[in-house]
Amino acid sequence: MSMRIPRALTIAGLDSGGGAGITADLKTFHALGVYGMVALTAVTAQNTLGVKAVQEIDPLVVENQINTVAEDIGVDAAKTGMLSSSQIMEAAARAVRRWGFQLVVDPVMYAKSGDPLIRPEAMETLRRVIIPISKVVTPNAPEASHLAGFRVETLDDAKRAAKFIAEELHPEIVIVKGGHLTGNESIDIVYFRDSGEYRELRAPRIDTKNTHGTGCSFSAAIAAGLAKGLSPWDAIKLAKEFITTAIKYSLPLGHGHGPVNPMAWLELRAYRADVIDELNKALRIIEDNADLIGNYIPEVQSNLGYALPAFYARDLNDIAAVPGRIIKYMGKAKPSGPPAFGVSSHVANYILTAMRHDPEVRSAMNIKYDDKVIETARKLGYVVSSYDRRQEPPEVKAREGASIPWGTEQAIKNAGRVPDVIYHLGDWGKEPVIIILGRNPTEVVSKLLAILRRINENRF
Repeated sequence: MSMRIPRALTIAGLDSGGGAGITADLKTFHALGVYGMVALTAVTAQNTLGVKAVQEIDPLVVENQINTVAEDIGVDAAKTGMLSSSQIMEAAARAVRRWGFQLVVDPVMYAKSGDPLIRPEAMETLRRVIIPISKVVTPNAPEASHLAGFRVETLDDAKRAAKFIAEELHPEIVIVKGGHLTGNESIDIVYFRDSGEYRELRAPRIDTKNTHGTGCSFSAAIAAGLAKGLSPWDAIKLAKEFITTAIKYSLPLGHGHGPVNPMAWLELRAYRADVIDELNKALRIIEDNADLIGNYIPEVQSNLGYALPAFYARDLNDIAAVPGRIIKYMGKAKPSGPPAFGVSSHVANYILTAMRHDPEVRSAMNIKYDDKVIETARKLGYVVSSYDRRQEPPEVKAREGASIPWGTEQAIKNAGRVPDVIYHLGDWGKEPVIIILGRNPTEVVSKLLAILRRINENRF
């Protein structure tokens, strides 16, 4: 029995800036594990500031593209984006009706810059020809306003518009997206024509101007979900989570509206797996040297942390470490469990602060303070720096979680760079500590072992 490969088609235009259109769609398909195909409808000269020129593709060529991939490779679901003329819409509709695959319609009317992407006379064709053959249509508030004939400014407006579009234009499901509405949340209104049911999809509103390609990737994600055999509602929920991630990690490119980042969905999963794998490798080295390292476990215990790459490392949840820390058991260093994300605030704060100065320094481990460790580290050529917790300003002490970032900043300032080793001599109720930093956990543990082995050599 052959493995089924989900197949999705985008019927849309090319954004030369790479942020929207078929480029965004194909990235979305790929990130969600779907084989992507293209029926190109137009070529645009476009960047983050606007659309400079448009060249439409011959409608018969558009239709032929759809037929050609459908008759050989097959199409499980498709989406439309930029359909700029009535002739292109009618050609696309003929092919969609011929093959009968599920269709998601993103009723693209304007680029993020406000430049028009549809001819005025094609608006009626969009309403009469394209939307009625769709399973899902995904207008934003301005597009819903055009389709419904009244301004959509509130959630109640969005509900009324969704119902109007469903009943008058006959798509199965209407999603009026909440990105253009106000409020702390982005709330999408989903209306199911057959049942008359409303549902809401909520996500925190992300403060960024880099939202170019949002509608393209959202609709492509729905099509990808349908191609994989998900129910329409499950595909829509997946798409909401997907686009929220793409916006959160959007790309600050260009001088206008930068693009969302569809690949974040895939990259985050790959990087998280890599971080855990690298930590496990380093923890095995610690276990292989448990006797030696066990002598340097502090009263607060040790931990070894590793952050996602700098672009994705936003807070403590983006750093993995050992839950329950690395303990001293029967005189030996012993990790108390497998690594996980978001379980450390101590070494994680050192890492986050260091990464602000050197994004490559993504790992750290704390050990017991010992003069010999500091002395030996310097002899080995490591950069060593320190800070004095007694000089910590009262306002920093009063703020939860502020001490380590403050101290790390002081140590980096004193060294003129991110050092290999940071230490402090403690304060009232605070144990002295040494922090070993490096690009990855194996490098951190290797630095530690180099120091400890040299100390041992000097004892004999």
